[in-house]
Amino acid sequence: MGWSSMWLFANALTLWLSTAKGEVKPCDFPQIKNGGLYNAKSLRPYFPASVGKQFSYYCNRGFTTPSGTFWDYIHCTVQGWEPEVPCVKTCSKSDIEIENGFFSESDLIYALNKKTQFKCKQGYVTASGETSGPITCLQNGWSAQPSCIKSCDRPIFENSGTKSNSTWFKLNDKLDYECHTGYENKHKDTKGSITCNYDGWSDKPSCYESECSIPLIGPYLIVNPKKEQYKVGDLLEFSCRPGHRVGPDSVQCYNFGWSPSFPTCKGQVGSCDQPPEVLNGEIKGTKKEEYGHGEVVAYDCKPRFTLKGPNKIQCVDGKWTTLPICIEEEKTCGDIPELKHGSVQFSNPPYHHGDSVEFTCLETFTMIGSGSVSCISGRWTQLPQCVATDQLKKCKAPQLTYVDRIQPNKKEFHHNVSMSYKCRGKKEYKHSTCINGRWDPEPTCRGAEKEFCPPPPQIPNAQVMQTTVKYQDGEKVSVLCQDNYIIQDTEEMVCRDGRWQSLPRCIEKIPCSQPPEIDHGSIKLPGVSEEGRDRVESRIHEHGTTLSYVCEDGFRMAEEHRVTCNMGKWSAPPRCVGLPCGPPTSIQHGIVSNELDSYQHGEEVTYSCTEGFGIDGPALIKCEGGKWSQPPACIRTNCDNIPRFENAVLIEKEKISYRSGEQVTFKCAPSYQLDGSNIVTCVNRKWIGELVCKDNSCVDPPLVKNATIVTRPMDKYPPNAKVRYECNKSFELFGEVEVMCQNGVWTEPPKCKETTGKCGPPPPIDNGDITSFPLPMYAPLSSVEYQCQSLYQLQGNKKITCRNGEWSEPPKCLHACIILEEIMERLNIIYRWRENKKLYIRSGDYVEFQCKFGYKQTKTSPPLRTKCVDGHINYPSCSKNALGSISE
Repeated sequence: MGWSSMWLFANALTLWLSTAKGEVKPCDFPQIKNGGLYNAKSLRPYFPASVGKQFSYYCNRGFTTPSGTFWDYIHCTVQGWEPEVPCVKTCSKSDIEIENGFFSESDLIYALNKKTQFKCKQGYVTASGETSGPITCLQNGWSAQPSCIKSCDRPIFENSGTKSNSTWFKLNDKLDYECHTGYENKHKDTKGSITCNYDGWSDKPSCYESECSIPLIGPYLIVNPKKEQYKVGDLLEFSCRPGHRVGPDSVQCYNFGWSPSFPTCKGQVGSCDQPPEVLNGEIKGTKKEEYGHGEVVAYDCKPRFTLKGPNKIQCVDGKWTTLPICIEEEKTCGDIPELKHGSVQFSNPPYHHGDSVEFTCLETFTMIGSGSVSCISGRWTQLPQCVATDQLKKCKAPQLTYVDRIQPNKKEFHHNVSMSYKCRGKKEYKHSTCINGRWDPEPTCRGAEKEFCPPPPQIPNAQVMQTTVKYQDGEKVSVLCQDNYIIQDTEEMVCRDGRWQSLPRCIEKIPCSQPPEIDHGSIKLPGVSEEGRDRVESRIHEHGTTLSYVCEDGFRMAEEHRVTCNMGKWSAPPRCVGLPCGPPTSIQHGIVSNELDSYQHGEEVTYSCTEGFGIDGPALIKCEGGKWSQPPACIRTNCDNIPRFENAVLIEKEKISYRSGEQVTFKCAPSYQLDGSNIVTCVNRKWIGELVCKDNSCVDPPLVKNATIVTRPMDKYPPNAKVRYECNKSFELFGEVEVMCQNGVWTEPPKCKETTGKCGPPPPIDNGDITSFPLPMYAPLSSVEYQCQSLYQLQGNKKITCRNGEWSEPPKCLHACIILEEIMERLNIIYRWRENKKLYIRSGDYVEFQCKFGYKQTKTSPPLRTKCVDGHINYPSCSKNALGSISE
């Protein structure tokens, strides 16, 4: 016996034993979600179905059988219906459309949890920047709508750069770029942005060398140098011949043009009265009653104020150039920084703009740098250093080109020792001091050294800053933008090597829309009505606006509670973090999993009930803002009092109480048949299920004309009871002689008809005849018998009867088979049994052959044991080679 046969035998034996013990339950009518049984209505009486039965079923549109077909069989097994989930969700490619993409696989239908790939067309990518992506068939359809969005590759930058590291950009993405120093884009700006459109980038991030146009020179004004083209950074110097210069003696080329404005030449120039006062500022030095053309006055701001604009004004032909502005600096400085090996003379905070503190070094330490540290615009200026006096470094004599003399002429200089030097072609001496191994300032005699810059430029969109005063190398000018503009890059420009560098920009302020919403919190608007709140929340907020948030009850602010609008974007909003919860509420007959003294916001606990009780409501509750969500209740779930059903009896022994989920089984009383399930289930104190026992007995068997019932009469006939009929004399019975009670209904009764018809001679048959002498006429109900010739086999009833003028069906005489030795010789076969060497075999008899010695049965040969069928026999065949078979 093979393993498969043993396995089948073991399962059949287990099923038989389980059935004998009453353990195997039949299968109720299957409830097929998203499908159904074929001919379900007519099949219902066949349920419950026994183990081993199978029924064909179908699945609705959008679902398929586990084998992937539209229909299949559902089988009743010992464990229940198989498959357990007959219809599984499917997804069709026709349900989804991919714009600018396509599916990479050829399948049309996908089963639940099956994945497939989609690809994007050239120039398009997925939301994550890939050229392809997966989607999965889920219970509710495809996991996501595939998306292929227009993309742009990183552009080539010409004389420009960007802070972005991205290698690809999606549709409508904006990329900011900045030109290299001395370059500008075609819009004459040093910064720009391009946008990723359907047809690629909106423009190239290209920058071109900046130029200034050749100026229009006024009469008597001499310009140096004269060139065909002027690049950014080029300088023009002016002089008048004859007359006086009114305006700056030099200007510089910027990406926005020449600045400041060109001077003019005038024969006579006027003087200026006393310089005007500056609010919260003061003039440096002593005032005079009158100032001549070209004289300069410097200003300084009072403490806690910062100066914006040039700190110097000049008398130009009787008028003073633009005044600076002193603005109150609201930023304060934090704690005074610590100085290693030093101490500070404390003053009371806060420390406002302009406030200073004095540092001193410990004994045996020397201070390097200024001991006075100031609070400037919210930051402390550079701290000094305290260096051990015995570790101070010396300075070597500087190695300078273009130098005529150094005094004193020494190789090394001690700390705080100064030296003087004169550059070639200069009259004045320069001075530098050795500070702990470094010269301050650093000695230099560059060939084309420029000590002064032209007057500072007028920055576009900045406050008017007309001045004609030159500035020394290293000096700075603070810029103040116009209203509705904000300064970018830096607040000050610096004079370096005769040119203004690190120019700030004034760009237009961008307002913000509604501030971001936060979970469990809202914008704090004290004293504002709901109507007013809607108005405030829907308005546009100016750059620099600061708003505060407040958390709901049970939540606290995790970070800074304010947001600020900065160039169209709000700063990161705060988070409202839920407060912790105490132990959850105790419920009667309930148990809490993992009970603690405290729980964090968002933590969950699960309730369970003791024996005989079940959860009413969600078993899981959550800590939210210091409060637990509503707990469930434990209600009694046992069932009492098994329901009673008419004409049904309980199979097992009745108990006092049943747990939720327990089942009880009924059977119908005799003569009653079950319609539906015979099981009811206890579910949370309620019995679920109905039992219907239909009366299958019959009454009053049908009356048959010209017949009598020969069976003993009864008031009520049980299922499968039979009633027999007998026709009256000279009547013949047609149909079944008995009727049966089935499902409360009698089967079709017979009929009794008069036997008046006579018959002629009985019909002849081949190879046979009747056993009696034939008559020309036969009375009704007369009979004759047939017999066959020798070696012929009779098939059918040998007796026929005359009814209503017609004979019943006669029998047949089947031919015998002749065994021909020449055929056996040709097919290489002989009789298997020598005593059975028959030449004739009756129809229906068997004969057995075998192969001759040295021969084998051919692959296509019939069996060696064969049967005679009405004169025909299928001979087997044997051969040393492959031979076919012969049928004679």
